[in-house]
Amino acid sequence: MNPIVRSGAAARAGALLILLGPLVSWLAEFITAAAWQDPPYSPLYNWVSHLGLTGPPQTAFGQVANSPLGAVMDTGWVVYGILLIVGTFLVFDPRKGARPIVIVSLAVLAGAGVSLVGIFQGSNANVDNGLIAFHTVGAQTVMLAGNIMAIAVGTGGTRIGLSRSRSIASTALGTAGLIAFPLFMADVFTGWMWNIGLFERAVIYPIMIGHALLGGSLAATRRHRATRPPIPLTARANS
Repeated sequence: MNPIVRSGAAARAGALLILLGPLVSWLAEFITAAAWQDPPYSPLYNWVSHLGLTGPPQTAFGQVANSPLGAVMDTGWVVYGILLIVGTFLVFDPRKGARPIVIVSLAVLAGAGVSLVGIFQGSNANVDNGLIAFHTVGAQTVMLAGNIMAIAVGTGGTRIGLSRSRSIASTALGTAGLIAFPLFMADVFTGWMWNIGLFERAVIYPIMIGHALLGGSLAATRRHRATRPPIPLTARANS
């Protein structure tokens, strides 16, 4: 087995950054959704990206949006993207072959995508001025690249240091997210818009869970190796 991850303090820090990214985003989502009270925010019905709409209430993409703490959600998405990109660069060693290069490339695409969602809101103003294109491209990029990354991580789990069960879980998460993606797009473009928040989260949450799984697993592995007592010189000589 040829590991594709780095060792040392930098790799441990990178693993923690990958883990921290989705946790920051989930915390921002919880805080922002709790502040949305008129009408109350529904995770199944409302768009995820509407949480990031700042300014006065508006009707965007067929739904009334009123997010008093929209800036909190936007910040959470941007921070998530930055943490993912930096953490992946610190963990994976692109000198070890094609797979780490693919994983890092997908992480950059996913991180840039989620950051674009936070920077360019899905507002009526951005629809009018054309900036909505950055929001849309960012959202679809993170949805595709993030789930493909989970599959790439899972299928290469032995070289990353994941257990068999966690490798299977990562692959299953990415596959589920990719299956949900066309269902979400169909729900949007047919104009049906049935429980759009449910379909959107069915694509996004597997990505976030996959990142938490990857970061947590790597952080635990790196911590175990760092705290494991060194092998005595006599034992090394005998072996």
